[in-house]
Amino acid sequence: MKKLTKEYEYGNCHTCGERMTERLVKQDFWIKGKLIVLDGVPAGVCPRCGERVVKSDVGRTVAELLTNQRRKRRSRTLNVPVILFEERVA
Repeated sequence: MKKLTKEYEYGNCHTCGERMTERLVKQDFWIKGKLIVLDGVPAGVCPRCGERVVKSDVGRTVAELLTNQRRKRRSRTLNVPVILFEERVA
């Protein structure tokens, strides 16, 4: 995992109260039926419950990246299996 250059103080998790730590995460978005994954997003992550938060400037950058059509075309693509959930009747 990449090392961050400057650590931001995210404070305590608003869900469980544990101290948040800064990590680089993968974040997925479904846009018009298509899955887009952003890798290396700096976020505060709760080590207890997994809650994630991002700073406002990171959120703005995420929005810009998701709307940049040229960048999407140059990105690598992953094939993801989709498995249909079928509930078995006992």
